Amino acid sequence: MRDAILTPPPSPTGVATPPRARRAPPDVLRLLAWVFFVGAAVFGLAATALGDQFFVRLATEALIFGGLALSVDLLLGRTGLLPLGQALFFGLGAYVSALVLQHWAASFWLALVVAVASSALAGLVGGLIAIRSKGVYFALISFGLAQVVSKVVFNTRELGASDGIIGVPAAVVLPGLGSADPLGFFLVTLAFIAALYLGLRHLMGTPLGRQLDAIRVNEHRVAFLGFDPWRYKLAAFVAAACMAGASGALYPMLRGFVSPELMFFQVSGQAVINVIVGGTGTLIGPLYGSALLTGLRSVVGSFTTHHHIVIGLLFVVVVILLPRGLVGSSLPRLQRWLNLRGNKS
Repeated sequence: MRDAILTPPPSPTGVATPPRARRAPPDVLRLLAWVFFVGAAVFGLAATALGDQFFVRLATEALIFGGLALSVDLLLGRTGLLPLGQALFFGLGAYVSALVLQHWAASFWLALVVAVASSALAGLVGGLIAIRSKGVYFALISFGLAQVVSKVVFNTRELGASDGIIGVPAAVVLPGLGSADPLGFFLVTLAFIAALYLGLRHLMGTPLGRQLDAIRVNEHRVAFLGFDPWRYKLAAFVAAACMAGASGALYPMLRGFVSPELMFFQVSGQAVINVIVGGTGTLIGPLYGSALLTGLRSVVGSFTTHHHIVIGLLFVVVVILLPRGLVGSSLPRLQRWLNLRGNKS
């Protein structure tokens, strides 16, 4: 009987009907993942060869915010929880990383480990508060927690108050390789985000991941079959906090500073938009969404300060015309193309 929880409930016709974007054949998603990561590596190498370090740094920032978007997709796309305060853990990871680099050691690994541990603890405390609520109430509580912490940081002089922490030293990844090297740190960030993606994809293929999918489809049925949805949602919340904190830990290594704005609602909202535009529940879609929107903000922002209007219009168009996001909507066509190639061969 417990095995029944691993698959979504059947439709009245007797055929399971999960969202199509979330049940795409693995070969299509694997192809899209290969295209993204190989394309990102080629972009970084080409930009470096042309001597344009700005675009290498911009691509690194897009990957960092892509890690935040992955954490949102774990909650929104695979567990059915809308987090409007995920920037709390992203900013926490950034601040902890900056403090470690400034006062302990300029070590990439030490800063990353301490940031993840701090985010896990904060995620456990925040999850115990937020997971007890559902729907819009969960979204508002997560939003409120982020607002409270961001205001505390904003008014704490020891943390730089509104100015944040400036002059964060470069992190050393390996001897001869550090965050001061644009291409080297870009490749490190790319490998880190690839590891996050692969780990999350593996997680969703385990019984735990299938139970999270089942909670999204029908939480009451999960409880009826003898499972405790609260425990699984808490586990997902803590895992998402760790992913967001780990991604945030890379930010001060890239930019050399942190500010309370990293915990503001704007960062959380951008992460949610990245997920929806890329494709909710697809895992690779949020990375495409982050790359697209980060680049678009930079390009449009060079012409006008009203780039939020363009982002908003794009979001509205995608929601109306492509409700499954860019990746989710392209999956059927890609699958047909792969099938045709397979038949020809």
